[in-house]
Amino acid sequence: MIHKIIGLYLVAFLLYSCTKEVNISIPELPPQLVVDGNIETGCNPLVLLTMSQYAADTVSLLNYLNSVVSDADVSVVNGNDTFVLVPTFVQDLSLESQKRLAEMLRLELNEVQFLPIQVYTSSLLIGSANQSYELCISHNGKLFKGSTYLLPPPELDTLFWKRETATTEYGFSWARLSDPIASADAYRWEVRRIDKVENGADLDPIFRRARGGIFSDEFFNGLAIEFYFQNPLKRKDSTHLKEYRRYYRYGDSVVVKFSKMDQAVFLYYDRMSAQLDAASNPYATPINIPSNIKGCLGIWAGFSPWYDTLFCVD
Repeated sequence: MIHKIIGLYLVAFLLYSCTKEVNISIPELPPQLVVDGNIETGCNPLVLLTMSQYAADTVSLLNYLNSVVSDADVSVVNGNDTFVLVPTFVQDLSLESQKRLAEMLRLELNEVQFLPIQVYTSSLLIGSANQSYELCISHNGKLFKGSTYLLPPPELDTLFWKRETATTEYGFSWARLSDPIASADAYRWEVRRIDKVENGADLDPIFRRARGGIFSDEFFNGLAIEFYFQNPLKRKDSTHLKEYRRYYRYGDSVVVKFSKMDQAVFLYYDRMSAQLDAASNPYATPINIPSNIKGCLGIWAGFSPWYDTLFCVD
């Protein structure tokens, strides 16, 4: 017995002696301008500017608010016209722009409406399909430019709800898409339920995107495909049974917002999604997220949406 105890101590000693403390020094890079910009057909532009923060800094709402930039000169060039974007407090934006900002930041509408930040916009500029829009930002003596193109809106062949075999009340939203063969295309799928609550408002005030809601035609270029998406309900939503949280319920009315984007915009969101998926994996390969604005982080994104209403009935 004594020999076994001594053996265990020797093993423990050897294991301890083989360990080595590793100190990783994260280089502190100078702050960079971060752009979260968006223009859609039929909508005004929205551009939120912040400064990047050191990776080891404390993540907090206060630090984020302090990083917001409101002293830049921002404009958008469309053909021969230049539109100056004015820094505007969220509370002074139109309700439609407030909703789009909430969708951009993946926050709830009531959360965004209380943010004490300014967003650059212009009520004179409304996005149109088949048009190019160049974003110009002047800040701290530097000029940054990036361009996005609003493609013709896509269109689904059919949109339908299909009941799942395991239940009589719940199912997924399904669609059929005929993808053009002559081009590389990328899409975004968003939804909001318009069933009415007690005060007469829509059940979902903003559009939401489920996991995988941005995708390209890399594997189905030129083909007709059928696909489905889950219901991107909030985690605390109590209107559905827990086991059917990602389904739509019989009788739901859902507005589908199906958008097309250019390849630079798709690449940004695709790489960002991959980075978020790999964030908890220490063995994952680092991923660089490409920006379409030289010298900046972030994106100037253009989306061309097509809308339809899905009624969840047989």
